[in-house]
Amino acid sequence: MRAAIFGINDGLVSNLSLIMGVTGAAASNRTILVTGVAGLLAGCFSMAAGEYVSMGVQREVFERLLHIEAHEIANEPEEEHQELRQIYESRGFPTHLAEEVARVVMQDPDVALETHAREELGLDPDDLGSPWGAAGSSFITFAVGAGIPLLPFVFGSGTAAALAAVAASGVSLFLVGASMSLLTGRPGWLSGARMLFVGGVAAGVTFGVGHLFHVTTS
Repeated sequence: MRAAIFGINDGLVSNLSLIMGVTGAAASNRTILVTGVAGLLAGCFSMAAGEYVSMGVQREVFERLLHIEAHEIANEPEEEHQELRQIYESRGFPTHLAEEVARVVMQDPDVALETHAREELGLDPDDLGSPWGAAGSSFITFAVGAGIPLLPFVFGSGTAAALAAVAASGVSLFLVGASMSLLTGRPGWLSGARMLFVGGVAAGVTFGVGHLFHVTTS
């Protein structure tokens, strides 16, 4: 959900801003389409590559931490036993109960590793993240977001297409922002209005810059 929401948002804001910048420069409809498609493809591959690399590095770091933890459990069981007991004590377990739970957990190396990973490292060994999954999700959702301001220029041109792109993008930005409240717990209307404002400012600034150049192309 996180990757989907932010992927759509990035696609919307970046491509809307790019298209509005070219539109403000009074470019032809063909130039706007080429620019929009280029922005969509460039953003898709950039987002996918970035997510793949970052998630891959993150997974490698987590795997290394788990390897170190497994080595310590195998070679320093008493120290790891005491660490686990102290963790449970810090969470309010009575000393005798913390000692007993730690003893039972440490009897099975697999259970010990999973428990240490969760309690000490804050990791879920079964869910370290998928680089390909993150890359694919970012690619698709960015394309969806970037395609929204582009579609009106596929089926139309001129002021009507520009207004349709702004309207469609504005509604989409508000809905995407409101969807973020599912993650943040903030009021949906507030998150939606904030995202609409941010996207509107970005598109307005680039339109203004493009209008200053006012370079008409055929």
